[in-house]
Formats: sequence, C-alpha cells, structure tokens
Amino acid sequence: MALLVVVSLVALQLYFLVRIAMMAIVDPQSTTFQRSEAWRLSLDARPHRWHQQWTDYPAISANLKRAVIAAEDSGFTEHSGVEWDALEKAWERNERADQIAEQAAQRRDAKPRAKAGAPTRAPKVVGGSTITQQLAKNLFLSGERNFLRKAQELVLSWELEAILGKRRILEIYLNEVEWGEGVFGATAAAQRYFGVGAATLGVQQAAQLAVMLPAPKRFEKRPGSAYVVGRAATIGARMGRVDVP
Repeated sequence: MALLVVVSLVALQLYFLVRIAMMAIVDPQSTTFQRSEAWRLSLDARPHRWHQQWTDYPAISANLKRAVIAAEDSGFTEHSGVEWDALEKAWERNERADQIAEQAAQRRDAKPRAKAGAPTRAPKVVGGSTITQQLAKNLFLSGERNFLRKAQELVLSWELEAILGKRRILEIYLNEVEWGEGVFGATAAAQRYFGVGAATLGVQQAAQLAVMLPAPKRFEKRPGSAYVVGRAATIGARMGRVDVP
C-alpha cells in the first residue's frame, strides 16, 4: 500500500513536470481555476459572458507588469518562487488562528447548554503567496486550503521557476489571472474596465487593475471606488522602483 502511494505521488509530479515543460513553448488554454469557474457559471441560471484573449508579453503594458509586481509580489524578480519570510509569518498566523479556534471550542464545550457535536469553524489557512505560487495554484490545484495542498504548491512553484523563468511566469499569470466574473487576463480586464487594449494601459489604470487582484469579484462592482483609487495611487508611487523581467 505504501509503495502504491509513493508510485502515485511520483507519477503525479512527473505529470506536473511534463505540463510545465510544455508551457515553455505552448500557451496554456485554461487553468484548473478557470475550468471550475466555467462549471460554476454554467450552473447559474443568469446569463454570463466569458472574456479572455491571450496577449503576448511584449504587447502587455509595462505599467501593468510593474503595477502587479508592486501590488502582489515586490520581490518577484529576486526570489526563487517562494518568499520564505512571508511564508514563516503566514505559518505563525495560522498557528495563532488554530489556538484561537481551539480556545473557542473549549469555551463552547464548557457552556451547559452547548449542543453536543456542534461544528467548529476551521481557521483560514493564510498563504503568503508570491505570483509564482498564485500561478501554480490557479494552473493545477483546487481552492481547498490545507497544508498538504500548500506543500504541493511550493513544489510546483519551484518547478515553474526552474523550467519557465520569470518572464514566462509573468506572461502566463497576466493572461490567466481573474479580474472579475468571467473576466480573465490583461486584455479582457483592460477592455472591460477602461475600453482599451492591454498595451495602452496608463499608470493609474494599471494600478487600479492591480488593486483588484486579491478580490476581483468584489472590486468589479465598484472598480472606481475611493478605496481602489486611493490604493492605486500608493501602488503607482511604488511602480518606478519595480524591476520587470
């Protein structure tokens, strides 16, 4: 049984390696996240449109590249796929979350009227993810949050860095990342929110798109809100110090 598990794990890693190696020359058609979103939208009775168009790296505005790096992963060009300091801080936050959840469960169980077997809300696993880690997750993994999935994400991040390099990683990321309900990639986002192509995004426009990345479905409802505009100004001020691969 143990041998079968080991063989299965090795086979899975070889599958991932082959997929990543192919991405060095072939643009990925979709990601695991996109397929799950397409399935979810297909089950919704409301009409939805899917916006996505691949754009080669040179045709994507340097402003957007700088803005996304400044907002999401300022050390992108320097690290090997993982920011270990950020990961350590995320681990510490997860440990504290576990402790708080355990203490809450103990208090609940101590109450005389507490229902036996009442479910305890699991603490959120915080990732401290780099752009490479985000791409690894979107390309291959489920949205489930646990430490086993996080370990696989780290392995995939190292493989992406070793095989593809920074420029190709950023190119795929900017073409596959979500920017709203059914909106994927830089070109779709530029057209959806500003009516322009990905190549002509200005500093403020690029910064506003970068602000949206952590929660695109929430921010797409008010893409010009005071928070988005204010946060974009902060990111815009950082963009001049960002190195682009």
